[in-house]
Amino acid sequence: MSQSRLNRLCSNIEQQGLAAIALNAGPSLNYLTGLQFHLMERPVVMVIVPGHDPVIILPELEKLKLSQLQFPVQSFTYGENPDLWQKTFTDALQGLGLKGSRIGAEPRQLRLLEYTYLRGAVEAEYIDGTTAISSLRARKDAEEIASMRQAVVIAENALKATLPMIKIGVSEMDIASELFLQLIRNGSEISIPFSPIVAAGPNGANPHAKPSDRAIAEGDLLIIDWGARFNGYASDLTRTFAIGKIDEEAEKIHKIVQAANRAGREATQPGVACASVDRATRDVIEAAGYGEFFTHRTGHGIGMECHEDPYIHATNEQLLEEGNCCTVEPGIYLEGRNGVRIEDDVVVTADGAESLSTMSREIVVLG
Repeated sequence: MSQSRLNRLCSNIEQQGLAAIALNAGPSLNYLTGLQFHLMERPVVMVIVPGHDPVIILPELEKLKLSQLQFPVQSFTYGENPDLWQKTFTDALQGLGLKGSRIGAEPRQLRLLEYTYLRGAVEAEYIDGTTAISSLRARKDAEEIASMRQAVVIAENALKATLPMIKIGVSEMDIASELFLQLIRNGSEISIPFSPIVAAGPNGANPHAKPSDRAIAEGDLLIIDWGARFNGYASDLTRTFAIGKIDEEAEKIHKIVQAANRAGREATQPGVACASVDRATRDVIEAAGYGEFFTHRTGHGIGMECHEDPYIHATNEQLLEEGNCCTVEPGIYLEGRNGVRIEDDVVVTADGAESLSTMSREIVVLG
């Protein structure tokens, strides 16, 4: 699997007119090698040059990990004296013919730390090479989809186990804490994709609210946005609940968002532009008179990262392909009152799309 991914990446590098691509510790390096390195004060960089074995620069303490690789590499290690690290980078990259070339990197991932060592080793034009690897990562294979499906199952089971403790008077933080525990107990990796969002009443009008000590109250809408991780792959779901009896407008906007979510899932098809999926959800909400209260994109790709290509927004004309996985998460947010969001993880199939998440989207009364 890793050799196949390496071959396809080398093909992309050449097609995009690059001489090489440099990847530092993070999801793309994990995707390519199967090795996990975390961002720290010691840099880890792999440089892939078509026609050459990949070169990896890493701390001596990490070298044993390389025995797990499925393809040959040239490794260069360094010790604990930072004064010698630049020489290691220079030794690693000399002889690769990269001087004056175009080397791709991931701007959202490569730090000034690694960039400085790379520039010190070889004078080249360092440019955005995201597409070379994101085009691979965006099309999930059967094994990846199976991992994501299990991440969804874990997340749904964790929320179901949490729901019985949600009652009037319980705080958002208490709910988030219990949900985190249930995610781990139900099989998620400890490095969950993100901290659960639990936002009730007025707090729900903030799409990225942090759980607070606010106690949920009669009449609140309660947004829970959560996810699990399995085999390195993430899930990202949202459901909105009613706490006791809610008013007519709260019921109304929940039904509107539910319809918008359905429209987005139905619009997700191979060959359809990401912008068209965004338009499908937005049309429903705008037609109901709440367009100004839908303040974010419809969704984003999901895989090893919770947010990755393809991004589902109004100006992205990228066409969806079989194997793409993305969220569909329309919302309505009424400042000072409440909010609603319903989010599913959807995989594009050969002739349509499948929602990996199956938990009811109907409003459920708790408390």
